[in-house]
Amino acid sequence: MKIIFMGTPEFAVPALDGLVNAGHEVLAVFTQPDKPRGRGQKISFSPVKEYALSKNLEVFQPLSLRKGEDGEKSLNLIKESAPDVIIVAAYGQILPCEVLETPRFGCVNIHASLLPRWRGASPINFCIMSGDKQTGVTIQQMAEGIDTGDMLLWESCEIGEEMTSAKLHDRLKEIGARLIVRFAQNPQDYINRKTAQNNSDATYAPLITKEMKKIDCSKTSEEIYNFIRGLSGEAFVFYGDKRLKVFSSKIVDSGMEKGNLEIICGDKKTLRLLEIQPEGKKRMSAEEFLRGQREILPIR
Repeated sequence: MKIIFMGTPEFAVPALDGLVNAGHEVLAVFTQPDKPRGRGQKISFSPVKEYALSKNLEVFQPLSLRKGEDGEKSLNLIKESAPDVIIVAAYGQILPCEVLETPRFGCVNIHASLLPRWRGASPINFCIMSGDKQTGVTIQQMAEGIDTGDMLLWESCEIGEEMTSAKLHDRLKEIGARLIVRFAQNPQDYINRKTAQNNSDATYAPLITKEMKKIDCSKTSEEIYNFIRGLSGEAFVFYGDKRLKVFSSKIVDSGMEKGNLEIICGDKKTLRLLEIQPEGKKRMSAEEFLRGQREILPIR
């Protein structure tokens, strides 16, 4: 089958690899433009671009598919390539209607949730932050709305009590790769059996901004515990005027104990921070951090 693949982060790489190894013809790979990353702001390629180049696949990085010269060129390229299907995995751009309607089998998205729960950009984070016990991957026929299209196939996955979004991400990317290879073997069969989403059950997981990563200490201990797991080291608190990223925590039965970094939560229970990273320093245990402090300061 002739495929155009659109994806950007690590989540999309196993899917592209699976399609290549299954013998499909990947006509082109679209990914987001190169961006500066890290402290040195060095220009780096997306994981999908790195993989595509290693397999000698043609890579395109338009700023937009919807407007301007980039959009026009991309649309012409897609039409001239005449793909059977466009497969999308966390690409990072909304596809215009003309693109959705071009391939014979349409555009198909690998979405990291059991739709219609957690439509949007951050389903892996939100399912854990919300305390869900189960999630999965849905292969869906793309429509003009955000993750509103018909479902073609799906697979569920249990969420353990200590699972972080990083660990869940790694599990779901493999499930997504397996499902999309299965779909590509006989796409018309799955399209013939598609299932519409129940919009009344839909929830939305927006892109997580820096401001959304601050821990709200007035929340319950379980809510904060899930929030920390759901952000995998991106959640933070202030210790005095120091910003601390929090990687792990646990709810403890005892009250505040000397020598521990703890939060008295909104439900009056104690949440002990276990592993943190002070701003500008290495990741460390909370115990190691406290040994270097002259005085105990409030967490906020």
